[in-house]
This record gives sequence, C-alpha cells and structure tokens, in this order.
Amino acid sequence: MLDGVMKVEGNMSTNIYYFSGTGNSLFIAKKLAEMLPDSELIPMLTALESIEKGVEAENVVFVFPVYAMTLPIPVRRFLSAHNFSKVKYFSAVVTRLGLYFNDFSRIDKLIHPQKLDSHLILNMGDNDIKVKGYICPSEKELKELEANALKELERIARVITDKKVSRKEDSTYLKPLPYGDFRDSFVEWMVPRLMTFSEFIGGVNYFYINQKCNGCGICEKVCLSEKISMNEHKPEWSKSKLCYMCYACINYCPQVAIEIDSIPGVPSFSHENDRYCHPYATFSEIAEQKK
Repeated sequence: MLDGVMKVEGNMSTNIYYFSGTGNSLFIAKKLAEMLPDSELIPMLTALESIEKGVEAENVVFVFPVYAMTLPIPVRRFLSAHNFSKVKYFSAVVTRLGLYFNDFSRIDKLIHPQKLDSHLILNMGDNDIKVKGYICPSEKELKELEANALKELERIARVITDKKVSRKEDSTYLKPLPYGDFRDSFVEWMVPRLMTFSEFIGGVNYFYINQKCNGCGICEKVCLSEKISMNEHKPEWSKSKLCYMCYACINYCPQVAIEIDSIPGVPSFSHENDRYCHPYATFSEIAEQKK
C-alpha cells in the first residue's frame, strides 16, 4: 500500500460515508480517513439500514464511484433517506474510470436546502469488463493513478479542514463525450436519466454463470443489493430485487465464472476479458458494507 499519507491538522468531527463495488472508492475513503482528524468511516448501506437518520457530524464527506455519468442508486437512496440539517460542511469525492462527469448538482438537490461546499473527481482503475478490448490496469498504471489521486486527496483534505468552497468543473477526464459537438449535450442529459429509468423498471438482470462455477458463494457475499442467493451451490439473481450494477459479483469471482449478457444497444465482451478489483480491497471488506 502507498505510505506517507499526510495528516491534516484540525479540530472537527467528520463522517465519511462511502459506497464501493470493486474497491476504488473504499481505498480512497480509507486514505481520506487517515488524512482527516476525528473522522469516522461509515458504509452508506449500513447507514441505510439504521433507524437513526439524523446526522450529527460537523462535516460530511460522500465517497462513491460514478455509474453511467451519475450517482449509483444506493447513493441516491442514502442521500434521500437522511437528515443533514445539523451538518455545517459538505464535500463529495467521486472515483471513475475516466468518463466525463458533471452531476454534482444531483447531490445538491437531494440534500436541499443545503448543498456541497467542495467536490473532487479522481481517475482510478477501470472495472468495466464488458467493453470490447478491455485490458485490466497493470500494477504500474494503478500506482500512477493512485499517486495522482493521493496528491489531489491531500488538497481536498486541506480544503475540508479549512471549510473552503471548491467546486471546480471537470477537467481531468480521460474519456471525453463521444461526438465532440452539440450531440454531447444530449448524451450528458440522457445517460444519467437512464439510471433513474433502470431503478423504475427494477434494474438489470443480465448476469449469468459459465461452467467454471464451483459454488464457493463469494458472489452472494459481495452482492451489495442482496440480489444473489445460492441455490444448490449455484448463484441465482432474483428478478424481484434491484441490481446496484456495482460489478462486485463478476469481478470478485475467483473462478471467473460470472459473465455479463448483451442487452439491446450494449453488447458484452466479458467472456473475452480479464477481471478487476482494487488490489487493496478484499471481498470481505466489500461485503462488510452490508452489516
């Protein structure tokens, strides 16, 4: 693990709420907790299950990955369910595989009448293993990404400690919008709304197993939406439960036994590709978010 993390001096209480499917956001949340004094790491899924919906911390940081250019469904649910009226300062740190992101305003709407004071976007390892030609990031590439991320994380830690306003527009994306003209505005408007539509129709049901499955049950343990259950030593995805599309099941399967099926407009090449999970995030740490 990368050492030498700076500890920011200050006197405040900070709740760091995180959601992570394959470990990028968990890694960042843990590093941020090391930098901020008197901070507590809290999984959003655990907080969702708690009967206490009022947040008492002076400062709050939300850490989560970008899904389809927007907030994951469980993050939306968490923000909608809680009362943040006593919080004095808000920040968000999002991780992504490089695609343009401009949806912090959605957080503002969900915590209204308050809003984010600062935010940060970090490029991390790519886990979208359904894409044609996907190559798992090398150890060297991951170290470079994480070194850059930690520099930016130290900056945002100082911003949070000093309670400054920092809402920079996205300028570090690695993958621009596809067209480079007015059509990109439609893509930016439409794609996040597909996540809302997905929740409305009950999510996706496009995972299946190949002949390599040995019934170990790790997929059930890491399934953050609890959509997977084991039946006669084989995983089944319940059609009545919403998939969070975190890709934990497919990326943490030690047998590479889970695949993504193609759906209209989105072909899948998972059967040709490697798998990715953050090297410092174990499957048990991912699963612990549900406790």
